[in-house]
Amino acid sequence: MIAIATQTRVQSLPEEIENLFREHSKFIYRTAFRVTGNGEDAEDVLQSLFVRIMRRELPADFNRNPRAYLYRAAVNLSLNVVRSRARRVSAETLTDVEDPSFHERSRGDMEIDERMRQALGELSAKAAEILILRHVHGYSDVEIAKFLGTSRGTIAVSLFRSRARLRKSIRAFLGGKS
Repeated sequence: MIAIATQTRVQSLPEEIENLFREHSKFIYRTAFRVTGNGEDAEDVLQSLFVRIMRRELPADFNRNPRAYLYRAAVNLSLNVVRSRARRVSAETLTDVEDPSFHERSRGDMEIDERMRQALGELSAKAAEILILRHVHGYSDVEIAKFLGTSRGTIAVSLFRSRARLRKSIRAFLGGKS
């Protein structure tokens, strides 16, 4: 059972929120981890999202597609983390729990990964959502369009523009490093 400590007692969450957590927490964590590049930040995003849900009423259309709502909220919270990190100098080391070869990667590769996260944070929330659905979760353009309630053409154009912006940002970063 999920519980939250409130001062000295423990308060059980409503069953509805507990079921949402059980059903979507791995997807939300994976999304947040891929955006932030940090397990602790991903856990913070997951926790923050569900704390917000407990404190607020959910939108009327939430039940129509809860996964899409939770996904968008996770991306937005994750982008906020990345953006705040970009505003301060970070001494944290990125760790990738899913990639055992991570420790063999060069410092340059890690810097490119961090720059990619910063560039992702510079995109609009909608553009970042679409990129993550496509390149992290492996959804097709048609699946993304259905998930977000838009057309396939809109998704294709957004992906094209977002990839171009990311390429430009990485090229500028690499050009500055040479």
